[in-house]
Amino acid sequence: MSPIEPEGVPGQSKPRRRRTVRLRTMLIWLAVLPTAAMGAQVAVTAERLLAQSEHLRADVAASERIGAPLYTLMVGMQAERTMTAALWAGAAGAEEELRGRREATDKGVATFRGLAAGSDAFAEVNRRLDGLAAYRQRADARTGGADSTLAYYTGVIDAVIQTYQQEFSHAEDAELVQESRPVVSMLSAGEMVAREDTILALAGPSRQLSAAGFEQFTDAVGAQRYLHETWIVPHLSERDRRFYERIVASPDWQAKVRIENAVVSEHTDVDSGVKLPADVAGWRSAHANFSVQMATLNVDRARQVLTRGEAKAAELETEVAWLIGGSGGGLLAVVVVVVFTTRSVLRRLHDLHERTVTVAEETLPDVVARLQRGQTVDAEVLPAVRGDRDEVGRISDAFARAVAVSVDGHRQLAAERHGFGLFATGIASRTGNLVSRQLSLTEDLQDTFGHDEALLAQLMRADQLTVGMRRQIENLLILAGGEVPDPHTEPMRIADLLREAAAEVEDFRRIERQAMDETSVEPRAISQISHLLAELLDNATRFSPPRSKVVIRAELVADGLSVEIEDRGPRVTPERYEEMNERLHSAPPYSVLAENAHRLGLFVVGHLADQLGASVILRRSVYGGTAAVVILPGDLLVATEGEAPRGIEPAPAALELPAAVPAPRPSVERGPEPARHTAAGLPSRPAKLLARAPGAASAPGPEPEVRPALAAAPTRPALPERVPQTHIAEQLRAPRAPEPALRPDTETPEEVADAWADYEHGTQTVEEELRRDRP
Repeated sequence: MSPIEPEGVPGQSKPRRRRTVRLRTMLIWLAVLPTAAMGAQVAVTAERLLAQSEHLRADVAASERIGAPLYTLMVGMQAERTMTAALWAGAAGAEEELRGRREATDKGVATFRGLAAGSDAFAEVNRRLDGLAAYRQRADARTGGADSTLAYYTGVIDAVIQTYQQEFSHAEDAELVQESRPVVSMLSAGEMVAREDTILALAGPSRQLSAAGFEQFTDAVGAQRYLHETWIVPHLSERDRRFYERIVASPDWQAKVRIENAVVSEHTDVDSGVKLPADVAGWRSAHANFSVQMATLNVDRARQVLTRGEAKAAELETEVAWLIGGSGGGLLAVVVVVVFTTRSVLRRLHDLHERTVTVAEETLPDVVARLQRGQTVDAEVLPAVRGDRDEVGRISDAFARAVAVSVDGHRQLAAERHGFGLFATGIASRTGNLVSRQLSLTEDLQDTFGHDEALLAQLMRADQLTVGMRRQIENLLILAGGEVPDPHTEPMRIADLLREAAAEVEDFRRIERQAMDETSVEPRAISQISHLLAELLDNATRFSPPRSKVVIRAELVADGLSVEIEDRGPRVTPERYEEMNERLHSAPPYSVLAENAHRLGLFVVGHLADQLGASVILRRSVYGGTAAVVILPGDLLVATEGEAPRGIEPAPAALELPAAVPAPRPSVERGPEPARHTAAGLPSRPAKLLARAPGAASAPGPEPEVRPALAAAPTRPALPERVPQTHIAEQLRAPRAPEPALRPDTETPEEVADAWADYEHGTQTVEEELRRDRP
């Protein structure tokens, strides 16, 4: 048996698709990127605040550790400078008092250097202190001039004030800078007052100053007054302002102001410089009192700055904690929102996907199948447009619209298919009626001229061609959706069914029938089974050598009745068998039928097998050709009259026989089914009504048809029969009757030539199809 349809067109190479990012990944990245940016910003801010807090704490610790010794050193240097100037001016008791001042200064220097060892911030102060001993020697020897010696002390004090300004100003915090500014300003103002004290001490008992000394005094007075008015008083707190006002209102401060005014306005110019007024005598006692009060205010202010720095550092740490906690909570809220949003979106998309898959794989195929069968479809089974305004809802509505358009298209195609089926059925019915009339005419001619063997052979040839024409018309009817009603009213034996199917084939003489079991077929399925087997037999005879046999055998199996048709045609590839078997189990659309209009056998067989509930499998035969195995279900079979129903399980006696020996058949003789004959005594086929599709209009003309006889006149030799037990070993054969003598071949040379020509034509056709189907 050869293939009946070509292989599919080789698929074209698909363009390479770009790799897309999953929606879940996009949503996660959409949340991760802002979260990561926010986390990085929080980390940077927290790190900056923690560094600022650490710096503040370091400044506070440094101020508490070395600020007080540095201030003590500055005060000691100021007092030693004043006593050095008094010693230079020859004041009484200055030498003894200077010795005490120097001892206090040495203690301050030792304490400072012990705490500031290895610190670069105090390197300038340490460098200047290295020259203290040398300048003390110059002061004791009164060499080098008083101005240079006093300038050394002033340089050390300026270095101390500059260190305060650089290291303890807290420039990173504007609030602390504002609060620490009066402290540095008060140190500078106190230094200006201390310079005034040194200059007045340098005047000595004579109360005379050089012009340069008087200029330095006036500059110091102006500077300290400017500092108090501009940089100290406006920046004092309310409590410090009240304390400062008490100092300014004290008699000592008033004496200070009076003496400064007197020196500036009441001095007398002399040849050596300036003669100071006598009021300067009260400066020393007044300075000793108000300087202590100003030092107290400055120290208290410095402690407030340190306390504020400590509190500010704690505030920064608290701010960092709140920042981290708030940011962590915000990030957690973002994560929760993202998780819930992502799950909600993905859940809705998953539901949409499930609904889409259900519609695509279950609902839509069922709707299409119902439409193709001509049944109505309820609108409730299809997805409806709900008018949702969100994105997922709009996608669902778009899919619902697409499904509606698809269903409308399938409904239109189903209507067109149904209309075409009605049209094809009508054409087939009209043509079938003409063929039936031709068959009736052929039968009449057989009855009239049955005595003429040559004419009877030609009539038989015409009869076979007409039968083939009617089978093709029935194929069109089956593929158009119609059914072939069965005219049989009584069950038919398997042997008779095989004979009827073989009679449908033009080259029926080459078909060898083997009915292994005696059983019958339900009347309702006889015509369909006969047509199915006839299609397979016709294909087997056309594509196998003209003198080769085509064997059809039937026997009962566990699932029902097995009918096997075996030929010796050309070889077929396993892939081709797989493709043909697949098409046997699926109804093709009209487009596929149009492409394979010249070979519709497999499609007809598939339709009939589907209607009968049978299965058809094509495979390679042991002889190199093709074997078609048809399994008919058991509900189509009935027990032959006079024979007990045969079950699936074998009889116990059969189980005891060797495997190679067939089970014995019942010995009851059955006579053949009564045959129908024509008026001339020739056997006649049963009548067959041509089917119509549901709703098809009745075609004019007679519906029933009478098939002419297949067998030749009684003078023609009978067909050869199979001899039992010829397939088993010699030792197992039972005694049998002698084989009949071989009959001479009655075929003429012209018939043999025609048969070989048909075989060569079939072989060339198959080879051409294989070449065309090969990619």
